Amino acid sequence: MIPTPQKPARILIVDDNPTNLKVLSETISHQDTWTVLVSTDGESAIEQVHYAQPDLILLDVMMPGINGFETCRRLKKHSETRAIPIIFMTALSDTSHKVKGLELGAVDYITKPFQREEVLARIKLHLKLSYLTQHLETKNVLLSQQIEEKEAAQARLQELTQDLEQRVKARTAALTASLNQLKQTQLQLIQHEKMSALGNLVAGIAHEINNPLGFLQGNLGPAQRYIEDLFELIKLYQDTFSDPGPEIEQKIQAIDLEFLEGDLFKLIASMKSGVERIHNISVSLRMFSRADKEQKVPFDVREGLESTLLILKHRLRANDVRPDILIKKDFQDVPEIECFAGQMNQVFMNLLANAIDAIDEASQKHSFEELEARPNIITIRTMVSPDHQQVRVIIRDNGIGMDNVVKQQIFEHLFTTKEVGKGTGLGLAIARQIVVHKHSGSIDVDSRPGRGSTFRINLPIKA
Repeated sequence: MIPTPQKPARILIVDDNPTNLKVLSETISHQDTWTVLVSTDGESAIEQVHYAQPDLILLDVMMPGINGFETCRRLKKHSETRAIPIIFMTALSDTSHKVKGLELGAVDYITKPFQREEVLARIKLHLKLSYLTQHLETKNVLLSQQIEEKEAAQARLQELTQDLEQRVKARTAALTASLNQLKQTQLQLIQHEKMSALGNLVAGIAHEINNPLGFLQGNLGPAQRYIEDLFELIKLYQDTFSDPGPEIEQKIQAIDLEFLEGDLFKLIASMKSGVERIHNISVSLRMFSRADKEQKVPFDVREGLESTLLILKHRLRANDVRPDILIKKDFQDVPEIECFAGQMNQVFMNLLANAIDAIDEASQKHSFEELEARPNIITIRTMVSPDHQQVRVIIRDNGIGMDNVVKQQIFEHLFTTKEVGKGTGLGLAIARQIVVHKHSGSIDVDSRPGRGSTFRINLPIKA
């Protein structure tokens, strides 16, 4: 729908012929909604347009001074008057003149002599076209503003969305960090409590063992000397009294004196060996569970592994399900490392205990005879890295193994594949925390179902 103007349309007639001005003015004046403005030359017309801008101009081509073409060119040159529709009036029917006028920006031609109905029709048409153009331009401006406002709103929305995403990411990262810190703290507390409880238990056992052990160690030497003296005395009696009598002879034969003399010293040697073994166990227990100091101390990796194996020796023995678990050691010469010794022993304990568990689980799927033909083996290797900056410990078992899904989660907090009551899901998580976070080392695993698992630990030699 074409909008109607809110005020009367102003039509400027520019013509140097008074008759033409009169005819056109009378024709236009009969329209109630039109107001007529007149000018007799191009100069005055241009001046009049600037202080009383018309809605349409009827412009004569042939005029004194500047003609209609030049007047049109000047009006179209300025942005304030460029949009005013101009209809040329001419008696010339030359097509070139019409083309020239249209090229200068005119919208139409009226030929003289004037036909009233034609003049009115053309004026009405071009006024409507002008109003429609202005209306569309206004709509375009409003639409452009709306588009700009929408784009600005979208940009603001995108900015707010990005800001929200950044806040969510930051918050998520903060919560993740807090959760990880909480897990690490929990693991540290559990580790500390386990080591503290184990230390107290072992200290008590070692104390109770050491008292009778010291008594045995202190008395075995004198007992051996006393026995030697007694047998020397018996030998002296035999040399002095060659005929001790039938009763003594029977007793000598009954107790087999010669065997007793040889076997008694073997018993003494066996007791010394047993006492020495108990002493080694006591030392290993104290070494395994020794309390860590605030600073890292030199630590013999081989010594830590040996003490751990000694403590786990009872689990390596044969049972109703499987034969003995064999331990293969490939200990290369490695330097001492600076570490928290008690924590490192706990890592070895967790890994070796898991290896035994994996072998026990795998053994349930085979007969005793099959296991004897395919022995259960745990291999332990130590070596120095090629750059001589780290010590490597490799613990391999031929147990049940694990798939990739389990392998990806094996070091996670509270993850376990063991039955309820048989695993806490903390052993390997604690091991990883000790190796990675406490000692700046690394720990990884290579495993396949039915092929066993290999754990590799890299520990810096210098703290």
